[in-house]
Amino acid sequence: MRRTPLAICLWLALAPAAIAQCQGEDLRETMSAGERARLDARVAAMPYATGNRWRAERNGEVIHLVGTMHLSDPRLDAPLERLRPVIDGAGAVLLEMPQEEQAELMQSLSSRPELLLLTENTLPELMEESDWQALSAAARDQGIPPFMAAKFRPWYLSMMLSLPACAKSAMEARDGLDMRIEAMAEAAGVPTLALEPFDTTFNIFNAEPLDEQIEMMTVSLATQDSGEDGFATTIAAYFDEAVGEMWAFSEILVARSGLLPPDEAEALVEESGAAVLDQRNRAWIPVILHAAETYDAPIVAAFGAAHLPGEEGVLHMLEEAGFSVTREPF
Repeated sequence: MRRTPLAICLWLALAPAAIAQCQGEDLRETMSAGERARLDARVAAMPYATGNRWRAERNGEVIHLVGTMHLSDPRLDAPLERLRPVIDGAGAVLLEMPQEEQAELMQSLSSRPELLLLTENTLPELMEESDWQALSAAARDQGIPPFMAAKFRPWYLSMMLSLPACAKSAMEARDGLDMRIEAMAEAAGVPTLALEPFDTTFNIFNAEPLDEQIEMMTVSLATQDSGEDGFATTIAAYFDEAVGEMWAFSEILVARSGLLPPDEAEALVEESGAAVLDQRNRAWIPVILHAAETYDAPIVAAFGAAHLPGEEGVLHMLEEAGFSVTREPF
């Protein structure tokens, strides 16, 4: 089955400093009665669908879990201050990609260009001419020269096209909640650990067949006009602590593109979640449990909020491992 919404998965946790420049609308306010009913049904069936901050405890082991956004927003100031005593007293802080891993990633992007670039055919050779012309025009509108776009792996180009042009400065803010947590931990002398190798997500995406990656770009192009609104919707859902809605609404966005009926959109988003979220969540659990067993003090695990909810979400898997899980004020 195609995994066209994969680009949506990686951008779910973005928090733009560019909100001032992007005048997007919260698309949840525009849902029809049928769309709202589908969304509510999905959220009702989703474990831990609400909440950005949790405490898990088992036999004296304590894990504080924080759903983050990876880019900056002034509304993160208050949640960060509420986390300060927790971080100051932690044995360790676990993050998706601490600074050390980020540096390793940047070095690898220079030494391993195949992480982002095609090594054999270029996109014009892999696509119908009319499709390539539409894609190159969209890339040009985003400030990406077509000769460069031709060399990018399709999944990466898809994500670049999914990011509204007005929000590109958000990519450079480097002041998201996870980064602030890391800085706070460093100031307190608390060690930071990586939840996964730096190239995990790249490997997941690069394992996708090229034809499926190209289909991904079709959705990116079809939903490009609602990019600012999709961005604003993600941010609003995050600060509502409606993390389940933040994920499930992507099904409605895909269905609205007209490319797929609602049932197929739901199936595609579920499959995408299995690849980009669930697979990583399952790999994180042993890392989190090992840290909880290793350190005498409680640990903190902070990662994109989309990883919290669901049957295969981190919270439900900790519950299945015998932890009691309690929501805390964000």
